[in-house]
Amino acid sequence: LTFPLLSVTVLVSFGSSMLYGYNLAVVNSPAAHIKAFYNATWSQRYGHGLASGSLTLLYSLTVSIFALGGLVGSLLVGVLVERYGRKGTLSRSALLVLLAGGFMSFSRELGSPEMVIIGRSITGLHSGSPPLTPGICLSVVPLYLGEIAPKNLRGFLGLMPSIFICLGVFFAQVLGLPELLGKDRFWPLFLSVVVIPASLQLLLLHCFPESPRYLLIERNDVCRATEALHRFLGTPDVQDVIEEMKEEQRSLSSVEMVSVWQLLRDRSVRWQTLSVVVVNAGMQLSGIDAIWFYTNTIFENAGIPVFQIPYTTVGTGAIEVVAGLIGCFTIEKLGRRPLIITGFCAMGICSAGITVSLLLQTDLPWMHYVSVVCVVGIIAGFCMGPAGVPFLMTAELFTQSHRPAAYIVGGSLNWFCNFTIGFIFPFLQMSAGAFCYLVFCGVCLLVALYVYLIIPETKNKTFMEISHIFA
Repeated sequence: LTFPLLSVTVLVSFGSSMLYGYNLAVVNSPAAHIKAFYNATWSQRYGHGLASGSLTLLYSLTVSIFALGGLVGSLLVGVLVERYGRKGTLSRSALLVLLAGGFMSFSRELGSPEMVIIGRSITGLHSGSPPLTPGICLSVVPLYLGEIAPKNLRGFLGLMPSIFICLGVFFAQVLGLPELLGKDRFWPLFLSVVVIPASLQLLLLHCFPESPRYLLIERNDVCRATEALHRFLGTPDVQDVIEEMKEEQRSLSSVEMVSVWQLLRDRSVRWQTLSVVVVNAGMQLSGIDAIWFYTNTIFENAGIPVFQIPYTTVGTGAIEVVAGLIGCFTIEKLGRRPLIITGFCAMGICSAGITVSLLLQTDLPWMHYVSVVCVVGIIAGFCMGPAGVPFLMTAELFTQSHRPAAYIVGGSLNWFCNFTIGFIFPFLQMSAGAFCYLVFCGVCLLVALYVYLIIPETKNKTFMEISHIFA
């Protein structure tokens, strides 16, 4: 693991993936303050406040519009990476975060809830950055890292973005404490902190090369690809890697970059495409976004004292970082399949556990703590595998001609399901109560079963070998 390879991995994960995690959790702690701002602004404009249902609807839109922006971003990925390359797309997307930060930071001064919603949608367009997670950056980061990493480090570097997603969630939880930015007067600043990592990425990313695989296969620039490999791998002998990429280039010489429609109709990659659909949709329908978006509400319904909730939330954030590190450092030993299967199974079991604990907490007060343990279990299970492995697998399951279209399909589903969960969960919780978590339980267990039966292990295999296994 060379210093340039590690440095660029940390930089793009910090400047892109961490923002995704931060934006997932940043609306959790200031929810009451934002709702109060919306209500006060409505009263000033129209002479009366918002009804409870209308306020819930407006706030749900604020939470879920992030995913709608990510959906748009995921649709742009293929065009952007083809025109500007991986590094160029990441640099340009950082400008979106600066624009979004400006909207959200001045929203209260200008008395405009619309600016909060617009800012959230623009950050989603960027985070279209998970894995994934994915708008622009959640697709491009694992694509870039998957292409610059040697085979023996592809899993380790591919899960680094998921670590930073967990760190982003954790930082949002820490900064949201009442002693820091959790006060009413600080919530616009809290939302716009995202401009700091984006600015660092914009300033420093030009110091690193473009993806050598992109340079050679798509731009036919052997010289720059060789220089990039020397820089990333730290060795003068890169001929074997060059030959592997040339072999892939020759195999693709008669094949154009496929569109999404062509990908969906291509029977030769039918199972790869279906696998991307199942894993990416399952990743969001697992309920993890409901946990991140509405952690405080879930803990409040579980009976945790209000003054303890922010600190309980921070504790769950610390555990998810540890779980992410465990997944990152074990993926090359255990492989992709064990991590993702174990993660989804743990999430399914814990989702059922939340339902049981909520039903029994009236008769058994200690069930409050079972609810907290189950929430922690869902987050830990997600961070160990499902947080990063789906994006890594999307890069590994397809050759160069199909990869951008595959990311568009996976990213679009990812964000559509993210939007759906973020928008309907408060209403689902009101109508189904404790039983709403059984829906997530079923999704998790079905995805785990699909991965076990269909998806092969991709550890230490070239892109062409993986393609042959499916064939």
